[in-house]
Amino acid sequence: MLKPMVMDKQIEIFKALSDATRLKIVWLLTNIDEKICVSEIVEVLDEHQYNVSRHLKILKKVKLVEEVKEGKWVFYYLTPIQSEFRKLIQDAIKLIPESKMQNEINKCKILLGKRDQ
Repeated sequence: MLKPMVMDKQIEIFKALSDATRLKIVWLLTNIDEKICVSEIVEVLDEHQYNVSRHLKILKKVKLVEEVKEGKWVFYYLTPIQSEFRKLIQDAIKLIPESKMQNEINKCKILLGKRDQ
């Protein structure tokens, strides 16, 4: 049986993932396996910058994502998996069909390709 404090953390993760935009952000980070900045997420998901920043703050709070500053850019990436629960959550997110996110995948590939130019 799970201890109450551990269960609270798991509940918070489920709450964080219950929003479609946050789930898409985690799905994107899971499937592109690369750091991505707020402006790239804004463009890929066609969301307002304020909303993306707010969603990232929630995902950071439950330790699903972390950030790293590189020059003037702040990049977000998935927090390394350190528990069986997180591994199962990540595996479940990977099972969301790419066909549901094809438009976002195409936009992301184009943006990431522009980084090298």
